[in-house]
This record gives sequence, C-alpha cells and structure tokens, in this order.
Amino acid sequence: MQDRVLPFEEFPALVRQDGFAHGFTLRVPGIDVAQDKAEALRRLDRVHAEVRNAIGVGEMPFVTAEQVHGNSIAVVDRPSAQQCFDGCDGLITNQRRVCLGIYVADCCAVYIVDPVQKAIGLVHSGKKGTELRIAVNAIDLMQEHFGSRAADLVVQLSPCIRPPHYEIDFAAEIVRAVKARGVEQVHDSSVCTACDLARYYSYRAEKGKTGRMLALLAIR
Repeated sequence: MQDRVLPFEEFPALVRQDGFAHGFTLRVPGIDVAQDKAEALRRLDRVHAEVRNAIGVGEMPFVTAEQVHGNSIAVVDRPSAQQCFDGCDGLITNQRRVCLGIYVADCCAVYIVDPVQKAIGLVHSGKKGTELRIAVNAIDLMQEHFGSRAADLVVQLSPCIRPPHYEIDFAAEIVRAVKARGVEQVHDSSVCTACDLARYYSYRAEKGKTGRMLALLAIR
C-alpha cells in the first residue's frame, strides 16, 4: 500500500533551527467541516493526531489555548497533561517535550523560537490580537521568564487572510511590531488563506462554517 501523504507543511526558517519541531496542518480532503467549530475540530482530530506523530511530537502532552481574541499568554512552566488554557490566545514554554498548539482559519499563528535559551512561543493573532500586540506581549514574557533576547529570536508567520480578501493587512502589522521590538529574523509565509481554499480553511470565505489549521511547536 502506498503511504498516504499527510496534509501539513513546514517553514524553512524553522526547519533550520536544531532541537525544535513544528508543523502547520492544511485542509483535509474528504472531511466535511461545514459545521460549528467544536464539531469541525472533532472531525479533524484524528488527522491532526497523525500529523503530530509525523513530526515527532505525538507522545508529548498537547497544550492549547481557548483563543478569545485577546492578548493573554499562558506560561507552560512544567510538563503537564494535555490541557487547554482558558482565556488565553498564546502559549510560551521552555519545557522540553511539550507540544504547543494554536488553531487558525484566517487569523495568523505566530511561531516564536529562541535557539539560544531554548524557549518557544506560539500565538493566535487576528485583527484584535494584532491591535493588542499579542506577539510583542509573548516576546516580553519570554524575556521575563526565560531570559530571551529579541535579537536572538526567530519569528515565523503562518498563512492568514490578507487584502483584498480582508480589509486590513494584519500580517504586515505583526511584522512591523516585532521588528520594532528588536526581532531581526522575521519570516512571513506571505500566503493568503482565502486565496487557496483547496489548501487552507478560511473563516471569511466560507462564512464561518469551516475547519481549522493547527499550528504546532515543540522543543524536542
């Protein structure tokens, strides 16, 4: 039997960072996700678990955030069982073998990797989160908790919705904000989710009844 190709992609800037694992899931063919969010995620869970296994994080505790379009960040300061942090839109940790996860379908997943202090952050930044500078908040908390320096960080933006399919370019705002904070290595996928519905889910283009991509990040 020919091996099935799992629907996920990786980003070259993060592949180059030794000691970290990451992935970004794509649209899963054959699964009806024209449902509410909870049901769509339930239907996608099996494939998302297979992707976690494929990138080598399947046996790690899987930690997510509630995602309320704010700028609160949870600090994962010890290895823990699988859990979801209430009232948060971002996660940071320096714990090895804990997999962070953020779900998106037009909003941007911002990956933050500190290869010096071996720490990571993953945040959900849409229009509101970007206005609230959630990515900068995560960087500041990584400095406070882990001793991270902005100049050492590698920041990667996932595919997200962009003009003309959305009224503002919040990806560009995220890039400007983290560069102003002192991050030198900022990488934007420059891909619009609403432009390629064969590959990505888009909340705006599909009128709210759609699936979610899952951003994954861990320290091996």
